[in-house]
Amino acid sequence: MLEIKNISKNLDDFNIKDISFSVNKGDYFIILGVSGAGKSIILEIIAGLMEPSSGTIFLNNKNITNEKIQKRKIGLVFQDYAVFPHLSVKENILYPLKKSGLEKKEIQNRLSQLADEMSISHLLNRKPDTLSGGELQRVALARTLALNPECLLLDEPLSSLDIQLKNDLRGLLRRINKKGQTIIHVTHDYEEAIFLANKVAVINDGKIVQIGTPEQVFKNPKTKFVANFSGIKNFFKADIHTVENDNIKKAVINDKVTVNLFTEANSGNGFVIIKNKNIIISNQKPNISAMNNYQGIIADVLPAKFGVEIIVDIGILISVLISADTLEKYNFSEDKNVWISFKASSVKFLHG
Repeated sequence: MLEIKNISKNLDDFNIKDISFSVNKGDYFIILGVSGAGKSIILEIIAGLMEPSSGTIFLNNKNITNEKIQKRKIGLVFQDYAVFPHLSVKENILYPLKKSGLEKKEIQNRLSQLADEMSISHLLNRKPDTLSGGELQRVALARTLALNPECLLLDEPLSSLDIQLKNDLRGLLRRINKKGQTIIHVTHDYEEAIFLANKVAVINDGKIVQIGTPEQVFKNPKTKFVANFSGIKNFFKADIHTVENDNIKKAVINDKVTVNLFTEANSGNGFVIIKNKNIIISNQKPNISAMNNYQGIIADVLPAKFGVEIIVDIGILISVLISADTLEKYNFSEDKNVWISFKASSVKFLHG
């Protein structure tokens, strides 16, 4: 449906380079990246607010690279909502419909439909300055959806909302998408991608570094940037070596630490991933069946989104995730000698 081919944009202090991806009808496509990675620039080029330096954009096999904004059948909801402050909610929604050529009855029906879908019927006579952030976002969505865009573009739509409003709006966006609306949504929050997307593109420094389903991207990151960005901290370059037992291989990390793992790879270099929630930390050497046991020193203790992150130096720095109760119970602190352990099955190897 929407195809982006080799789009580049040269700006004074930043460039996006050779961006290519396709979005099928009904997709929820999320472009994921840190602030300043180029996400919003891509949306503005697709919407027609900015011309690319090179490359082409096709919508339903039609080249729209140089098409006027009004003729693209693409709707963009800005991060700051961009509703008209001097108009009521009703007038904001009606604004694009008044120039649509629809009859008055059709316009009123469309207004009622959108207000119901967005749960803002009770707000129609209110002015934007009396609305919450979540309400403003719903008004902006209703106005943008009024003309039935082929593709809806969302620029960080949840970034300024509190947790409850985020959850409410996530549910609304999923419902809109399930009705068949194609959506491209840019964000820095990988949880939004996990919750909403059926396809994810990760962008870094103006380049797309990985595209796939959320499971493909987050469970099999292709680069250290993607792994770190998605919350996977233990991601190391490693070389695989076969041992006597063909089912068990050894991966040597940074020529310093050897880990046992299961992989079909017999040799070669790549990356090892060990999820920090799968690592056990203890004050004594554990008496368990884990094939990977290491003594180390706690280098740092950090607050984490879910619990506490402990950084252990075993020759390489390993991140371990524990609960606050476990931290207190075992008195883990900086410079303390500890043991960490994890199963061979908890180690994933990616070819380089």
